[in-house]
Amino acid sequence: MVCRMFRIEAEVDKARRDLLRSRLRDTNTAASPVLAALRGTPGERERPLHVWASDGTGDLAGGLVGHTWATWLHVTYLWVDARHRGAGLGSHLLATAERIARTDHACHHARLETWDFQAPDFYRRQGYEVVCVIPGYPPGITEYTLTKRLG
Repeated sequence: MVCRMFRIEAEVDKARRDLLRSRLRDTNTAASPVLAALRGTPGERERPLHVWASDGTGDLAGGLVGHTWATWLHVTYLWVDARHRGAGLGSHLLATAERIARTDHACHHARLETWDFQAPDFYRRQGYEVVCVIPGYPPGITEYTLTKRLG
């Protein structure tokens, strides 16, 4: 496709993705004093944060996968096996990740996304507040973004 003397392509290209990410980071850093202040600090880089729970047989009972960045914990996945739901394991995994984010990564806030059929009420009980609701994402489902101040 040609658009005003430009060739437009739609393809997966990891090298160009990385170049775009780098250029966007540089542009954003130049435009934002907050992001500029992060450059060269430990908060500049995303750091993985994973918490796992095994049952008595060594099987995976649950886990939390996320990362920290710029004093925020971002919870990407939180899952508890159906056999262990209702026993407080999800609360324990989340509390452990929040404590590690606070003490080891200097995080002050946490954020996550969940769908209406997953766990918005669970997260509210853990102190999270809904800050965004997207109905129909995907169609027939509502997505929630929730945040919490840590500590």
